[in-house]
Amino acid sequence: MLRLVVGALLLCFGLQWLRKAILRSSGYKPLHDEEEAFRAERAEAAAAGRDERLGMDWYAFTISFKGVLLEGLEVAFIVITFGSTQGRLGLAAAAAGAALVLVVVVGAIVHAPLARVPENTVKFAVGLLLTTFGTFWAAEGAGVSWPGDELALLGLLGFLTALAFLLVRLLRRERLALLAGEA
Repeated sequence: MLRLVVGALLLCFGLQWLRKAILRSSGYKPLHDEEEAFRAERAEAAAAGRDERLGMDWYAFTISFKGVLLEGLEVAFIVITFGSTQGRLGLAAAAAGAALVLVVVVGAIVHAPLARVPENTVKFAVGLLLTTFGTFWAAEGAGVSWPGDELALLGLLGFLTALAFLLVRLLRRERLALLAGEA
């Protein structure tokens, strides 16, 4: 049951990311510019002024709390799913802690080369991965027995990737036809 719930949540998040990535890649939605978004949000934060509550900048606290809460919930769902399915929640929590340390270390090492990867490409990949895991876990939670067990993830990822690129191609073609009809 837990896999079904967590899978459904991951599927919801993944499909939202994937939908936006497909629309961006096909030209229906403008490419996301992280630097421009940062400038706009920084200006908005500066305009908010400093509202100090409980000895802290309340605006900064609220923004940070929302981001950490969302990411933390995703990790918690994954840890609980893996841990409870195997009856080893403590081991899963320890592994999550080790993964946190590893991600921080690797992130510090690969920050510069990773910063050169286009943000929209990263978001497309994240959408595909979340959708893949969400589909896999939701189906497992609903009683599906995947051929090859976890190896089915690779086939599912390949299928979803091919489908996403097909949708991008079809939407691009449709958009170009609409633009040509307007001219």
